Amino acid sequence: MEFTDSLTIALSKGRIFEQALPLLAHAGIEPRDDPESSRKLILETNQPHVKLVIIRASDVPTYVQYGAADLGVAGKDVLMEQGSAGLYEPLDLRIARCRMMVAGVPEADLGPDRLRIATKYVASTERHFAAKGQQVEIIKLYGSMELAPLVGLSDLIVDLVESGNTLEANGLVPLEHIADISSRLVVNKATWKMKHRSVMALLEVLREAVAKV
Repeated sequence: MEFTDSLTIALSKGRIFEQALPLLAHAGIEPRDDPESSRKLILETNQPHVKLVIIRASDVPTYVQYGAADLGVAGKDVLMEQGSAGLYEPLDLRIARCRMMVAGVPEADLGPDRLRIATKYVASTERHFAAKGQQVEIIKLYGSMELAPLVGLSDLIVDLVESGNTLEANGLVPLEHIADISSRLVVNKATWKMKHRSVMALLEVLREAVAKV
């Protein structure tokens, strides 16, 4: 298919990009450069009116919300954490799947108030424990989450779990499910109105591609 409107699609490197490529290819969109080897942050595609911007996963909703990109692919974890004001979220692409979990040592007690939780998902963690009527102290970390309970920094962690191998290697186990996570197509609200025909055409073929996965 060919697009008559100019469209900028925001993607992040790594797993999301790799799994989004076949879906975009189904829509006839293929990058001219390999983002893993190219230093370019704006990639031209075989579609003259479509380009890709390569940014941090956590920045995708911001670029789309403010119109720097028309569409983007963002993990549900990022959308849960940042909110989705200014965005439409019309399609679950069913890629980059994992679970947001509370985890800790096997004998960890989830019951007492004032648990200390280490996570980078502060807002999601607060909502989860508030819904249970529990007050918790949240310690924000940016990586190596599994270390926190092992050295006494926290009682528990909240993190994304795919296979569980990293938790197991560090003597931790998933204890409580918060949400199933996958990547979603997000669309700028102005783009939805101004370039509706092109957006709907892309959405239709992406739905077809997702149904085949």
